[in-house]
Amino acid sequence: MIQMQTVLRVADNSGAKLVRCINVLGPSNRRWGEIGDIVVGSVRKRLPTSDIEKGQIVKGVIVRTRSAYRRKDGTFIRFDDNAIVLITPQGEPVGTRVFGPVARELRDKKMMRIISLAPEVL
Repeated sequence: MIQMQTVLRVADNSGAKLVRCINVLGPSNRRWGEIGDIVVGSVRKRLPTSDIEKGQIVKGVIVRTRSAYRRKDGTFIRFDDNAIVLITPQGEPVGTRVFGPVARELRDKKMMRIISLAPEVL
């Protein structure tokens, strides 16, 4: 579960390394986000050669969470870190590569471009 003030690792080659969550998009009473939800965040660390500046406000899709996520078949999936992939306002990924595994639930959320860039889908 990703909520406000959660620090997330960026799982693409956009240039940002760490992002702090500001808000989870959705209804106004939403407290946390799961895999496939869109979050708004602020860049905390970046590569020196990146076009993205520190403190810049970005949107991203949650691709991995440390807390267990229950699937419809009753199984649970859990990852080693909390990670997002940065997206443009049109919903396309900013980077051209995705690092690490991503969850299969992104397919249900119509994030096919992220799934096609990922090396492994769990």
